[in-house]
Amino acid sequence: MQQLTAYRSAEINTSDRVKIISLLYDGAINFIKMAMSRMEEKDIAGKGLYIGKATSIIAELSSSLNMEEGGEVSQNLRRLYDFVLDRLLIANLRNEMEALENAEKVLQHLRDGWKEMERKLSTASAGASKPALSLENGVRI
Repeated sequence: MQQLTAYRSAEINTSDRVKIISLLYDGAINFIKMAMSRMEEKDIAGKGLYIGKATSIIAELSSSLNMEEGGEVSQNLRRLYDFVLDRLLIANLRNEMEALENAEKVLQHLRDGWKEMERKLSTASAGASKPALSLENGVRI
């Protein structure tokens, strides 16, 4: 019984972590869309505000990577986050809509992957006896 309780606790923690990361991606994407809208309206201050919020989220996601244990997955995520941060900086400095669009596309792909992981975890928790996915080696939250 104690093993089942420990498993359920680990399953819930993993599920919660995946959900949190998905929500962070959602937030960053929404802030980028708001920045795009402000850029179209020539609202420089508003554009900067929302790019700053998206930047904060991506920086936090990047700093949560476990580079020692995450191996190639963490390294690739770090490169993608660096690319997104670079695009956000360029968009802010040069008012480049294309840079925001590129950042959004990368985040959409990452978000889709995490949403798929969410679905798999919820399916696994409904009928499996061991975790189908683990975040232990790549991401710290």
